Amino acid sequence: MRSIMRVLVSTFALWLTTLIVGGSGPRGFWIEPINDDPYSPLITMLLVALVFGLVNGTLGKLVRIVSIPLYIITLGLFGLIVNGILISVIAWLSGLAGFGLHVDGFWWGVLGAIVMSVLASIMNGLLGTNRKRKR
Repeated sequence: MRSIMRVLVSTFALWLTTLIVGGSGPRGFWIEPINDDPYSPLITMLLVALVFGLVNGTLGKLVRIVSIPLYIITLGLFGLIVNGILISVIAWLSGLAGFGLHVDGFWWGVLGAIVMSVLASIMNGLLGTNRKRKR
């Protein structure tokens, strides 16, 4: 149940990020739906959130482990670059599928990653999805 809540929180944070960073229309950071069906934007957001979770859980962990010295040297600011790269990878993967996340450039990806992580952190804190279960 916690995993489903986290995917839903990521989906909602992604939607809010597209509204805040991209605004209305295809510029900066936006989602292109699968088709013209009324539910396709929601389905596309869920798919992109799942891809985001998979990429962040696999490639993201690997990149973060390899770049530990850069995190130390830059006092953690290199994490912004890593998140921008991961957003670019997600946009590339969804572009291969023909739908999903589109980013105009690397810095739009960095800005989108910052906004999305702040929103997801706030929502996870409010919903309590980051808390460990008591046994």
